[in-house]
Amino acid sequence: MAPSTPARSQFSRVLIAPLRVSAVSVTGPLWGVDAFGATRRAGAGRRSQGGGVMHGREEPGWLRGAPPPRWARAAPLVALVVLTCVQWLTPGVAELGYFLAALPAVAAFSYGAPGTAAFAVVVLVLLGYHRLGVGHARGADLATVATVGLLSVVIAWVRRRRDAQLVSVRTVAEAAQLALLPPVPERVGRVRCDGLYRAAQRGTLVGGDLFDVRAGPFGVRAVVGDVQGHGLAAVGTVAALLGAFREAVLDDPGLEAVAARLDRRLVQDATSGGEKHTELFTTAVLLEFPPERDVVRIVSCGHPPVLLLRDFVACELAAEPGPPLGLGLMDPAPPRLTEVPLLPGDRLIVHTDGVTEARDAAGHFYPLAQRVPVLVKDPQGLPRAVWQDLLAFTEGGPRDDVAVLVLSAAGAGAAPK
Repeated sequence: MAPSTPARSQFSRVLIAPLRVSAVSVTGPLWGVDAFGATRRAGAGRRSQGGGVMHGREEPGWLRGAPPPRWARAAPLVALVVLTCVQWLTPGVAELGYFLAALPAVAAFSYGAPGTAAFAVVVLVLLGYHRLGVGHARGADLATVATVGLLSVVIAWVRRRRDAQLVSVRTVAEAAQLALLPPVPERVGRVRCDGLYRAAQRGTLVGGDLFDVRAGPFGVRAVVGDVQGHGLAAVGTVAALLGAFREAVLDDPGLEAVAARLDRRLVQDATSGGEKHTELFTTAVLLEFPPERDVVRIVSCGHPPVLLLRDFVACELAAEPGPPLGLGLMDPAPPRLTEVPLLPGDRLIVHTDGVTEARDAAGHFYPLAQRVPVLVKDPQGLPRAVWQDLLAFTEGGPRDDVAVLVLSAAGAGAAPK
């Protein structure tokens, strides 16, 4: 390394570039943590929860909490060996010392403070001990290398410490979200369940959609709802509705009474929430599988129709829609109960408008009723097949929360397996 001014200028530029990137990786907005979850900027991942329910989430990528890949850990070491060997083999031709000086800053991406410090010491020895024939740093150049090495160690220490904090926050946030909306079991009473949930907001497991299936003294009941808005802003309403529904499953003898309870819950929340919640409402559909009967009872509160899949043909069930929940209209205009006979092998597909209102590049809506008979044979299950089809249809996925619940009842009197 020549001590001339041009060489020093190039030397400084090469050192500053990786150091800036290292600093951004530590101080930049890796995750945005909210009350119910941690939002990460990594690519979307997929994880299957028990009972076939899949919650939308994003796995932390490299530099966002996950351990670095092997190639990232090996890269600085390989670069050190290669640059040193090239310098030895071409003495007087290649001047690669300034590249070696940048390695501690690169190592800070994937190593902790001790590993980064080891790289800094090795680089200092190679550049400062001239008999090794690698570098000829003196005076200010050697001080610059030492400073970069020290800052790289600090950056590596801060990054590791922050990663540990973010992992802790992520664990607590996911536990809170799963406590709010736990996975649906594969079977509730005599009703088989399969579902999929994708939150629109990145890094969250719960958004503005909801579903639940519960067994009670009046049979197995299910709810699928879509709260006004989406993302974490709607999570409080989701929690209130699920709590009211789980109480109603045990206490209220009819689905109309369950709908009235949920409506009162939202009206009360809107009244106590001030101006911010004056227009709080939710579309929902309630289903009941009474014991010893091969029928399903449906109450719709402004929600998209339920699909009945029978013999590879999907059709919408003609349930008269009532007003959405939260408008206080249940007393003057209560929703009507619809009772539909079920045959062996029938499946009910309940979804939110995040599915049917998803559009392709030409602006066409997703044709769920047409696609279900094609996707029903998919070995991964109907909800996951619908999601994969949605991803392909919209070229990247819908922008709204998505919930799909598939229910099928065993024959009346059949014992649960």
